[in-house]
Amino acid sequence: MRLLVGALVVVLLLALPLLVVQGVGRAHERALADVPDHTVALVLGAGLHPDGTPSTYLARRLDAAKTLYDQGTVKAILVSGDNSTVTHDEPTAMRDYLVEHGVPSDAIVLDYAGFDTHDSCVRAHKIFGVDDAVVISQTYHVPRAAFSCTAAGINTTGVAVSASSVTPTQAVLWRVREIPASYKAAWDALVGRDPVHLGKQETGVRDALAGAGE
Repeated sequence: MRLLVGALVVVLLLALPLLVVQGVGRAHERALADVPDHTVALVLGAGLHPDGTPSTYLARRLDAAKTLYDQGTVKAILVSGDNSTVTHDEPTAMRDYLVEHGVPSDAIVLDYAGFDTHDSCVRAHKIFGVDDAVVISQTYHVPRAAFSCTAAGINTTGVAVSASSVTPTQAVLWRVREIPASYKAAWDALVGRDPVHLGKQETGVRDALAGAGE
C-alpha cells in the first residue's frame, strides 16, 4: 500500500508542472469574439514559406490580430519572431503581411528576438513595456503561450486559431512537443530565465499606442 501511495505521489509531482501550465493557460483563453479590450495583440512567430511569406499557421495568427485591431479590441500589434539569419526574418514578414491586409504600419511593432515563447513574453513585458495583451497562437500552443505571458507579468488573454494542417504527421508531432515544452515553460517561469537577448528598453509599443490616442 505504501508503495502504491508513494508511486501516486511521484506521478502527481511529475504531472504537476504540466497541469499548472495547461490549467493556467486554459483559464485565460477566450474565443476571438469574446476578447475583452486590451492594449496590444502579441503574435508569435510560426515559420515562413520558402518565398519568405508567413506560413499557413502564422497567417491565421496574423488574421486574428487584424480582426482584433479592426474591431478596436487592441490598439497595437507586437509581432515577435526569429530573425537569427539573413534568410529568415519572421517579424518583417509578419509586418508586411499585416500592412498588405490593411493594418497601418505605425500600429505594428517588431520584436526581432522572439526565439521562443518564453522569450517573446518576457521581452514583450521587460523590453516593450507591455502589461496587457492578447496572445494569439494555435489551439494546442495557446495555453502554454498564455501561461508564459501571464508568468512574465502580463495581464493576458489567449486566443486560439485553427491548427488544422495539410501535414497531419507534423501536426501530431507539434502537439506531442507541447508536453516537454510545458515542462520547460514551467521551469523558465520558476527560475525567471532571461531571454537569449534582453537588451535596452524600446519605445515602439508606447509610440504606437500614443499614435492611437492611448
